[in-house]
Amino acid sequence: MSAGHTDVTTDPVVSCAEECGVRDVQDRLGDKWTVHVVVELASGPRRFRELQRLVTGVSQRMLTFTLRRLERDGLVTRTVYPTTPPQVEYELTGTGHSMTHLIKQLIDWSLDHRAVIGRAREEWDAKQT
Repeated sequence: MSAGHTDVTTDPVVSCAEECGVRDVQDRLGDKWTVHVVVELASGPRRFRELQRLVTGVSQRMLTFTLRRLERDGLVTRTVYPTTPPQVEYELTGTGHSMTHLIKQLIDWSLDHRAVIGRAREEWDAKQT
């Protein structure tokens, strides 16, 4: 170690090679609507219009896009009932349900740190003026 070296070297708390797959999950959880849709589906199957009412602010186009991506990833199933007009219902798969535990942790962390983050933003904003 050199005389000027003062940093403590430790193993990182989290490490992930590019192959670990976190980017795929991050893409899904990082979009604007996925978490909201998964939270609503965690209570049970929902019809499209019901989801649209519950996920405040989502357009029909974005809800369709989000549901298709979740279905493609195996997190949601889409069931079409042969009625007139056809009824379509969305439900979390087992994998989708397992993701709700992560989302709950994120929500809990957010609630626990909301005030600290708010103060940090206020301090930062005050320094910028």
